[in-house]
Amino acid sequence: MHQLLRNILFGLTDAHVILEPVSGQLMHPEALTAFDQLRRDARKAGFDPKVVSGFRDFERQRTIWNAKASGQRPVLDSAGQPLDVARMSPEEIVFAILRWSALPGGSRHHWGTDFDVIDAAAVPEDYRVQLTPEEVADEGVFGPFHCWLDERIAEGHSYGLFRPYGADRGGVAPERWHLSYAPRAKEFQQLHCAQSLREQLQLCQADGDLALADTVCGAMEAIYPRFVEVPESAYPTNMDRL
Repeated sequence: MHQLLRNILFGLTDAHVILEPVSGQLMHPEALTAFDQLRRDARKAGFDPKVVSGFRDFERQRTIWNAKASGQRPVLDSAGQPLDVARMSPEEIVFAILRWSALPGGSRHHWGTDFDVIDAAAVPEDYRVQLTPEEVADEGVFGPFHCWLDERIAEGHSYGLFRPYGADRGGVAPERWHLSYAPRAKEFQQLHCAQSLREQLQLCQADGDLALADTVCGAMEAIYPRFVEVPESAYPTNMDRL
C-alpha cells in the first residue's frame, strides 16, 4: 500500500483535508462540498448546520483513548452512565470505551469524510455542545433538524451524506449527529482492514504509547467487525447517482 494512502487511512497525515471556514474544522474536500449543498437546503428550511468535529488525527484519537483507559475521562455504559473501571477487566474496559470512542487508527474521522454536526440556529452562541442522545432525540434541542435530515436521507436528497451509526448494531452506540460522505468513505473502508490496523497499533504497543494495546490487538478479530467496519447495508443504495 502506498505510504500516503496508509497515512490517510490511519490518521497520520492531514494532506487530504481542507479547512471548513465557518467552523474551523478540517474536512475532505468532497465531504465539504456535499455539506455545503446540504447546508444550503437546511438554511432554506430554517436550520443552520454547523460542523463541531471534523478530521481527527491519530494522535488526537490516541489522547482520547488513553485518557479513558487511565480514568482521566469517564468510561460510560450503554445508557451513558459512568462505569467503575477499577472493577473491570482490561477486555471489559476496551469494549466499554469502544461503545463511545473509536480506536486510534480505526476512526472514520481520520478520513475527513466523517463529521459531527449540530443546528447552530437552535442554541445560543455560548451553548456547550455535548453530543449526547438527549440533544439529538426528536424532542431534544437538535431534534427538529435531525428529523428534517432523516427525511432528506430517506429520500436520497442528502448529497451522499448518511449516518454510519444511525442504528444500534451492538457495537458503536447510535450517533445521530455523525454524518459520513458515502462515496469516499466507502472507498477508504474497503482499503482498511483488521490486519493493517493491528499492525499499526503494534507499532504503538512497541513504544508503550497506547493503553491496553495488548488487549486490543489480541481481540482485534472481534473488535473490527463490531466497532470499526460499517456494514454494506448501512450505506446508501443510490451511490451510483452521486
